[in-house]
Amino acid sequence: MSMKSTILGLSLALAFGVVNAADPVFSDAELKAAASLRDAALTGNLSYKILESLTTEVGPRMAGSPADARAVAWGVAKFKELGFDKVWTEPVTFPAWKRGVETAEILAPFPQPLSVTALGHSVGTPAGGISAEVVRFATLKDMMEAPAAALKGKIAFIDHKMAKSSEYGYVQQGRSRGASEAAKKGALALVIRSVGTDSHRLPHTGVMRYEENVAQIPAAAISNPDADLLTRMLARGKPVSLKLTLGAAEAGSYTSQNVIGEITGSDKPDEYVVIGGHLDSWDLGTGAIDDGAGVAITMGAAEFIKRQGLKPKRTIRVVLFANEENGLLGGAAYAKAHEAEVAKIQAAAEADSGQGPAIKFASFVAPEALPLVKQMYSVLAPLGLAAGENDANPGPDMGALKALGVASFGIGLDNSDYFNLHHTPDDTFDKIEPKRINQTAATYAAFAWMAANAPISFGSGSAALKKGAK
Repeated sequence: MSMKSTILGLSLALAFGVVNAADPVFSDAELKAAASLRDAALTGNLSYKILESLTTEVGPRMAGSPADARAVAWGVAKFKELGFDKVWTEPVTFPAWKRGVETAEILAPFPQPLSVTALGHSVGTPAGGISAEVVRFATLKDMMEAPAAALKGKIAFIDHKMAKSSEYGYVQQGRSRGASEAAKKGALALVIRSVGTDSHRLPHTGVMRYEENVAQIPAAAISNPDADLLTRMLARGKPVSLKLTLGAAEAGSYTSQNVIGEITGSDKPDEYVVIGGHLDSWDLGTGAIDDGAGVAITMGAAEFIKRQGLKPKRTIRVVLFANEENGLLGGAAYAKAHEAEVAKIQAAAEADSGQGPAIKFASFVAPEALPLVKQMYSVLAPLGLAAGENDANPGPDMGALKALGVASFGIGLDNSDYFNLHHTPDDTFDKIEPKRINQTAATYAAFAWMAANAPISFGSGSAALKKGAK
């Protein structure tokens, strides 16, 4: 046995346990079929073509916009075109929002325009804009710890630079919470450094939330180069004044749809594996990376299984979630609508971190199913995936399912360049590389096939998974 094989065997045993003779296992024929499916899907899946169709024929599809309705119609039509056995939609209602005009400029001491975008669900400024002195803070925490009078009548600037993808969860708190925290100290508006790892003069938008009973002030992001410029001006020790104009406004209640397609199972059609991505995107780019890729990867994976003539024992369901960007609303609606069938959901896994490639495979299953997970990993490992632990997060929209005790899998993707494009005008189809997205779709195809054909349940609805999800 080679050193590489020995290390792989050890990692499998440590992550997923040891397979004993009495354990439920996939047959050799089933594992061979999964490996053949994996290899064929590397070049034969349609994910790249599906994504080209979505970004060309629909483009930006912000929740609640006219393009939202076009995206839903596209999803229904594409599922039918791809030969899915059953296609339907389920309603998701939420407050819509529109962007409007957005400009920013430094008035003094060195007048210059800035590249700016409103944060999602920000209020607008008065028609003439807001002009005030800027006060800089390195992080949200620094702003929250500042004296109460530090921001009264001024514009808060959170200059938290994101160096790598793993910092997103921490850095984005300034985006999501900053406006209300600044308002508590009397600020007139909030400007943040874009939450992204690029150096392009393109600002990153993203959702923010106002606290109840706190004044709502306008909130915007400036590009990373403009944040550098503003910081350099402030470092000269002179007051810096900025004018911000946002035409953003709420746009009433809107009902979109989760779009769902199924490949019907042969033996247990009422049990299903659910995969998918979110259909909405921000309006600045065409939503290729976030999350057209996830839509195309999962649609392409399921379609490839059907096109190969394979008949999964359980149903494979692909869900295109509505309005993820403004608060995971499609995922929440899906979980609420299907709460009564948790025990029938064999497994859940979402694609929502770009095009890949897939680099990690983790699970969240009952202990008795871990030997099966080990076998699944042995099929996926040749694609370059590392073994994770039994604590997987299935993805943003499917987090609500995991919280109900649904068995979940996390297929981690290489997102090292994801936050260069995330929520910017640069999120366009030309950034997609066929080899990368095809590998991810092949991973999802092999995973979904094996999950649908597992000899036992992965434990959805069991006491162990309900307890582990808390």
